[in-house]
Amino acid sequence: MSEIRDPRPRRRRLLRVVVGLLVLLSVVGYFAVQRASNGGGAPFCVASADASGRDGGSEKYEMSPEQAANAATIAAVGIAKGLPDRAVTIALATAMQESALRNLDHGDRDSLGLFQQRPSMGWGTPEQITDPVYSAGIFYDHLVDVPGYSRLPLTVAAQKVQRSGFPQAYAKHEPDATVLTAAFAGGGSLDCGGPAPTQPGDAEKVREGLVRIFGQDGMHTFGPQGGQGGQAGRSAGGGRAVAEPEITMVEKRDAGEAATRRSRAMAHWAVANSREMGIARVSYDLRGWVAGKDRGRWQDKGDAGAKNGDGDPYGAAPGEVRIFLAR
Repeated sequence: MSEIRDPRPRRRRLLRVVVGLLVLLSVVGYFAVQRASNGGGAPFCVASADASGRDGGSEKYEMSPEQAANAATIAAVGIAKGLPDRAVTIALATAMQESALRNLDHGDRDSLGLFQQRPSMGWGTPEQITDPVYSAGIFYDHLVDVPGYSRLPLTVAAQKVQRSGFPQAYAKHEPDATVLTAAFAGGGSLDCGGPAPTQPGDAEKVREGLVRIFGQDGMHTFGPQGGQGGQAGRSAGGGRAVAEPEITMVEKRDAGEAATRRSRAMAHWAVANSREMGIARVSYDLRGWVAGKDRGRWQDKGDAGAKNGDGDPYGAAPGEVRIFLAR
């Protein structure tokens, strides 16, 4: 006599599987909606090679705010030194391979920092090497000593500086490093999403960061608010004054393309460091970025949600970079 099996256990297992899948899909959907909404979800940054193609076929590179801040510093130091885009790309690709754009406190033997430089090999003290501005600066100083570095294959130029045990490893990062270079120095863009700052911004820290990287380049001056340590901001275009503390950098008249390139780097450096420094808004070149809004994207004048129109108190005049701090 054949045994009749009870089908209920199998049905219960199937029901548990279906319920589990529904829960998983709900969680995934929740985080997707949060990320796509204004300011929700975990912080993230996306570099695009073409600012006008962020929704289309533009090449992109996604990273954490920590990685974006380090990449922005590496690029800004090279730009402040007046070096070409090729030098910035080489430096970024090197740091991507050595540390994944993280300021490491460990490494092979005594290697440290973004470029895994070694105190025992004369790169500096551990404190210096783990300072992103210093480590990027000394990398560039060694790079420019390489004859014809800008014409060499990237992996060859990087290896002449780094003397790595894996010299071919730098090459695979060249496409992504090129995207980052375009975002910071060319026609691309860096967008950073996530919640708006909940703590007051540190105006002095922002000012010190700009001075450390760009120094007295002779191409910019601090605007009146920036020169007073970040007081409540003034209005552009005759509109109402703004309440947020503000740091403003202004290009000197007839400073040329080199000053424009530095201004772009300053604006994107501020966005990349917004989470750490409590930066709430950045305005530059008829565009505006607002923390926790518009999915972290820069908005052009006249775009939906943009606050850079005529008479807007947050708007930047030509040649200005305006950085507003949370309060």
